[in-house]
Amino acid sequence: MKAPVEAPKEAPTAPQQEAKVSEVKKGPTRNMYHYMGEAWKDLDSEDMKHIMWQRLVDWRKEGTFVRVEKPLRLDRARALGYKAKPGFVIVRAKVRRGGLRKHRIKKGRRPKRKGILKITMRKNIQRIAEERTGKRYPNLEVLASYWVGEDGRHKWFEVIMVDVNHPVIKSDPQISWICSTKHANRANRGLTPAGKKGRGLVRKKGIGAEKVRPSLRAHDRQGT
Repeated sequence: MKAPVEAPKEAPTAPQQEAKVSEVKKGPTRNMYHYMGEAWKDLDSEDMKHIMWQRLVDWRKEGTFVRVEKPLRLDRARALGYKAKPGFVIVRAKVRRGGLRKHRIKKGRRPKRKGILKITMRKNIQRIAEERTGKRYPNLEVLASYWVGEDGRHKWFEVIMVDVNHPVIKSDPQISWICSTKHANRANRGLTPAGKKGRGLVRKKGIGAEKVRPSLRAHDRQGT
């Protein structure tokens, strides 16, 4: 007996093909900034390790404050309020690493009570970088900053600065708030994102943070 002959299979129609393609595509759509952020999270990869090594070699030869044309981490800069328009300035600042450096005392107390080692300042390195950059450029106001690199001796931060007297800044409703006099010298007053984090206004809420707000000075420095 002959085996039954199977009927030829029909080719899938266009709606069926589109349904299969839609089943393959799953997950949210990612933009360019997402992949830029993911690259900065994995600095131990071969490509990023070589790039960062070469950058640090070049940065060590430069000065403490270097004005750059474009931000290195565009995703972080845009998230903190940067815009590619006149009035915005990016400055790469270099700050030493480590705790507070104190002079070695030669007389008057035993070595255990000299108080030289294991002394840490209340301000973090990023706040110090913002304050020094604001002092270096007195006609600009510090908006925010972010980390871009470090080695055994220094840390580098890119500080976003704004010209409060520029007409483009004054006419932009999203950034014109910084032109007000109550935001003057905001880096030294702890009003930047790094400053608020160091003052305990970001992660401390509720019990244990009663005297953090509005400020420690308002509570006679009784808070943490």
